[in-house]
Amino acid sequence: MSSIPANLRYAESHEWVLDNGDGTVTIGITDHAQEALGDVVFVELPEVGRALEHNEEFGVIESVKAASDLYAPVAGEIVAVNETLEDAPETVNESPYEDGWIMKVRITDAAALDALLDADGYQAVADD
Repeated sequence: MSSIPANLRYAESHEWVLDNGDGTVTIGITDHAQEALGDVVFVELPEVGRALEHNEEFGVIESVKAASDLYAPVAGEIVAVNETLEDAPETVNESPYEDGWIMKVRITDAAALDALLDADGYQAVADD
């Protein structure tokens, strides 16, 4: 099993969340998710400025094997998207926790982070 960074929070739908410490979070998909998908060939990025509800679908990630919906692990406003993924979607496979991030969100409720899984909790979901 791949390593699961302890500094991140996780959704059961396999998105990770990094608290940037300034009221924003960075969101991507986990190493486990990109391994399950296989070679990523397309990432549908959401619009900057869009308001998201918790668990709202915000995009799609497609691989040679499957397409998978992406869900917002927290509510807030999208403040940035990773435009690198438009031309290089495989970045999600190569660097899911760093260069392969998908979007940054200004969260509406910081307590929502506490509702997400920690690394050990996500490990249990990923092992299922």
